[in-house]
This record gives sequence, structure tokens and C-alpha cells, in this order.
Amino acid sequence: MKAKNMRHSQLKAFHYVALTGGFSRAAEALFLTQPAISEQVRKLEQDYDVLLFHRERKMVSLTPEGDRLFRYTKQYFEIEQQIEEYMSATSATVDGELRIIADSAHHITFFLGKFRNRYPNITVTLRTGNTEDILEELRGYNADIGIAGSMAPGRDMEVMNLGSSQIMAFAAHDFLPPSKTALTLKELTKYPLIFRETGSKTRQQLEEVAKKQGLSLTPAIVAEGREAVREVVASGAGIGFVSEAEFGNDDRFTKIHLQGVDIQMSEVMLHMAQRRDVKVIRTFVDFARVAQQEKETRATN
Repeated sequence: MKAKNMRHSQLKAFHYVALTGGFSRAAEALFLTQPAISEQVRKLEQDYDVLLFHRERKMVSLTPEGDRLFRYTKQYFEIEQQIEEYMSATSATVDGELRIIADSAHHITFFLGKFRNRYPNITVTLRTGNTEDILEELRGYNADIGIAGSMAPGRDMEVMNLGSSQIMAFAAHDFLPPSKTALTLKELTKYPLIFRETGSKTRQQLEEVAKKQGLSLTPAIVAEGREAVREVVASGAGIGFVSEAEFGNDDRFTKIHLQGVDIQMSEVMLHMAQRRDVKVIRTFVDFARVAQQEKETRATN
């Protein structure tokens, strides 16, 4: 059999085409010519008799085989980066990008400013998603840190508890009579309800508790993301739900206690266990652990 010699340069060319979405952009990122990148990818496909990209005019997209290889190259080049960091461990500088995806940023925003002051060379990007999105993005190496409702995500994740608070309802000020500050789940069924998309931990817990009472909480409107829910509720369209810790100080809303139930929403910070030694992840987790301990100490004093 003909021996195959998979070169680092071939994998790197493939990885950057997948990462940037095109051969020209990959060439720019690697300071090479487009024909050189194209040849490296072509040779990789030829040697292993596999199609990694669909090529249509100037557009390229990953085939299923290419998508799986891209997951491996993300890990491969991250390990390469870890080796480089290990070899230069005497340097105290920590830099790079930290990508956070959260169902709610409330539980970490209290120390993000302090983190940036301590590590000014780390660029933090923060975006939102529901619990399903968070796990998918972490496992796909598209995010580094996740903030989500309490869960048992599996052995591939390391989890740190960030505390818990009660789930409550809320509505625009003039939606209910001023005297109506609490509702049972049965009473809620008479009102238009604003839910987040399927995959939201808050929605899941509410529906499970209602089901145990023989009730069905049917949303009148499903909004994508917590901020979208808030804006829909602010318009007077119905009643939304959020953990008390995330309610904040918004004069547009009235709090509504859920009578007869105690539904707690716990928040956790998580990351892939096999990525614990990635420098920016390790730095953030260590900083968050200290910040959380200080927060808990202040709360008990």
C-alpha cells in the first residue's frame, strides 16, 4: 500500500479555509498565496480520497466529512497552542480571546470588569444562548466558557456552582391590577404567557412543575432569548418568567410571586474538561472561583 504522509501544512491549510470560510481569506491569514492553499487542501483530499469542501463559484462549505475533521483540527491546533504556552511558561503574560456563551450574564458581570483590569491582554466576547446552545457550542469548540441553568451535563464538562434564586413571573406595570402581586400556576393559565424558546431551563422547570399539578402552561408568544422576552413583556403582551437574581432594576416591570410553588434556578459555569489547561480558560476559572468565594463571604457577613 502507498504510505500516506499527512503534513502539518495540509491540516493547517484545511483548518484555516474552514475557519475563515474561503481559500482567499485563509491565504491572507497564513500569509500565503491562494494557489498554495488550494494545492495543500487538494493534496489532502487526494491522498485520503475524501471530499472536505463543497466548492460553488467563490463559495465553499464543509462536507459532513470536512465538518468532522474541522472538529479534530480545532483540538489539534489548540493543543499546539498549549504546547507553545507550556514552553513559554516563564512568561507571566496571559493573552488571547475568551469566548463566553451565557443564558444570562448576570452571574458573572459583577467581576468581568475586575477580570479585564487584571488581564488587559485577554479579549472577552460574550453572547447569549439557551442551555442546549451552550452545550453544543462548548462541545463544538466554538465557545470556551458557558453559563447555564443547573444541569448534569456529563463527564466531559467541569462545572462550578454560581448560586441559585427563585423563579418569578413579571409583567408590565399596567398589565395586572396593582393589588395582584402573586399568582398560582392555575391562575397563570388564564393569561397570555411569554416563554423563551424550547431548550430554556427556566421554561423547562416551569412546565415540569405545572405538569405535576395537572396543568399545561401554553405560551401565547415564544421569544428567542431573555432580552426578547423582556421587550415583549414590556409591550404589555403578557407575563414572562425569570429568576429573581436576573430580574434587575427595570421600572417597566412589576414582580409577580408564584404562589404555592418554590422553583429554584441554579446557575453554573462550565467548560470542557479536556480543555482545562487552555491558558485563558484556566485563568478565568481560577479568577471566577476566587470572586465567587468573596461574593458568598460578603453575603453571609
